[in-house]
Amino acid sequence: MELWFSEQHSDTAKFSMKIKEHLCSKKSEYQKIDVLDTYDFGRILVLDGVLMITEKDEFVYHEMVTHIPMAVNPKIEKVLLIGAGDGGTVSQLIKYKSIKEITMIEIDEEVVNKCIEYFPNLTQGFKDERVTIKFEDGLKAVRKINNYYDLIIVDSTDPFGPGEGLFAKEFYGNCYNALNENGILINQHESPFYNQYKDMVTKMHQRISNFFEISQVYQAHIPTYPSGHWLFGFASKKFKGDVIDDSWKNFKIECKYYNEDLHKGAFALPNYVKELIK
Repeated sequence: MELWFSEQHSDTAKFSMKIKEHLCSKKSEYQKIDVLDTYDFGRILVLDGVLMITEKDEFVYHEMVTHIPMAVNPKIEKVLLIGAGDGGTVSQLIKYKSIKEITMIEIDEEVVNKCIEYFPNLTQGFKDERVTIKFEDGLKAVRKINNYYDLIIVDSTDPFGPGEGLFAKEFYGNCYNALNENGILINQHESPFYNQYKDMVTKMHQRISNFFEISQVYQAHIPTYPSGHWLFGFASKKFKGDVIDDSWKNFKIECKYYNEDLHKGAFALPNYVKELIK
């Protein structure tokens, strides 16, 4: 008997992959957690039936939320992560010896536990002495912070369930307050391709633009995410996202996806995306 995992990308389109083995199924306080081993994409993490990461293409997402802001402002020292329980973003950030502290706020401890168990290569960064993990609601936690962080990365699930509040207007305002004068906010911005996501893309950009002096959108190709065309938000109090600081080269970071030419090109958006965020 063949076992397949399918994720509904729209009412009439879905993405499927053949499964070798169902490694884990766990119901936490917040969501259902599944880990499956696939033929083409390696191990995959699924939350409430929605694909979060695959071993095959996770590097695209994690490099693009990390190296874009670091190349814009290589002087970043204090980083706050909201979500990021799979460890992929942390694994990229710890490549920078100049970063002094990385605080990760994840609401679901069981996600971290399962990722440590089943994705050991991704979660090695949790052992870094600069990393502090707090298991609490990121929406509430960020309210208490003022004028402190250089960078906030919202590495969240889609806008429903535990991650719903991380797409609210109040949350973006609190992120603005939590950042210092050089602060940068990065968030996953959903896909512009299917109709069911378009309104969220527009609303997110509008809400962030209401607070930040600079608000831009950039893109990447992530094969296993809906449509493969995925957007990210870049917001800042002073930096433009498509302007790279020449000193970033001194880090000599090795990447599988990100490079400086791609960085600049990622901010060159198709017309249909420009219309959504106009």
